[in-house]
Amino acid sequence: MADKRDYYEVMGVPKNASEDEIKKAYRKLAKKYHPDLHPGDKVAEEKFKELNEAYEVLSDKEKRTRYDQFGHAGVDPNFGGGAAGGNPFGVDMDFGDIFDSFFGGNPFGGRHSSPNAPRRGSDVEAALVIEFEEAAKGCRKTVAYEKVEACPDCHGSGAKAGTSVKTCPACGGSGQVRVTQNTFMGVVQTTRPCDRCGGTGKVIETPCPTCRGSGHLRKKRTIEINVPAGIDDRQILNVSGQGNAGTNGGPAGDLHLLVNVRPHPLFERKGNDIWCDMPITFMQAALGGEVIVPTLDGKVSYEVREGTQPGDIFKLKGKGVTKLSGRGRGDQYVRMVLEVPKNLTVKQKELLKKFEDSTSEKNYQKRKGFFEKLKKKFGD
Repeated sequence: MADKRDYYEVMGVPKNASEDEIKKAYRKLAKKYHPDLHPGDKVAEEKFKELNEAYEVLSDKEKRTRYDQFGHAGVDPNFGGGAAGGNPFGVDMDFGDIFDSFFGGNPFGGRHSSPNAPRRGSDVEAALVIEFEEAAKGCRKTVAYEKVEACPDCHGSGAKAGTSVKTCPACGGSGQVRVTQNTFMGVVQTTRPCDRCGGTGKVIETPCPTCRGSGHLRKKRTIEINVPAGIDDRQILNVSGQGNAGTNGGPAGDLHLLVNVRPHPLFERKGNDIWCDMPITFMQAALGGEVIVPTLDGKVSYEVREGTQPGDIFKLKGKGVTKLSGRGRGDQYVRMVLEVPKNLTVKQKELLKKFEDSTSEKNYQKRKGFFEKLKKKFGD
């Protein structure tokens, strides 16, 4: 208990953080430490476990209230120095029942819920790697991952086939037993989890040998999903109902896929637009002419205007990434990059010198303007 870091410190949020701030912090750190992105990294794995533990408490209003009041002891059922209960004071008491007895209300959200109530399964996270073009136009991918499913032999009951789960005779199926204690304030009745059934309200006399009575098994599964056009790097794709199985007939959780888009050798994405550099020769820049430009849809022809300067940009409308809403596409911006020739022969150098001698200031507007400004600033 003493080794645990403060959950707010783990999440990197202040104690008055809102639910949205906690959720955003979790998503950011989950991406950073997810085991799928750091295979074999034990440090990242431990940080991811610590993060999940902190988020499980701080994202639950009732647990967060107990944590804010009593620290780790308020949310750890194993704490109590050997006492029969699981509370920060080492005695058998239920805070909800104590407040009910003395003040007529429970600050932690009401009475105990039924141990046999349907509960939703937890979410599962996995990584999905796709190509640049697949993110831009959408694709269908096969995803392999692990999730918890109901045992096929006992159908999630935990009891061996041919037997059944029985109601706990000690607590009558409530999962709680009432204890009477003499205190300095008089006789106090409190409740605690039933020792016989562990708080489940059920007793399995003959456990299922396949799942050893848990009712669930971890299985490897593959599913095919549609990746929408326009999804970007580091976004999360939610697949409903493909997470861990619920309990007591509750629904399954969701599958969260962290999308990683491989970089493209030519294109750079900025929102829904894409950018690329187009190398051109001195002759193409000076005289203009046709150049072949790569796009997501294939090669297209473009007429470079006469006198194109290095760094000039032209736009190909509608040649960018499909918008995630499905309504239209971004544009493609092409930046002109002048490539200066190397390894010139003697004859080529002579021709360039003759060409340079034949030009004047009127051929170089930017150069002319630069020297005029220089002259005004510093004189001759």
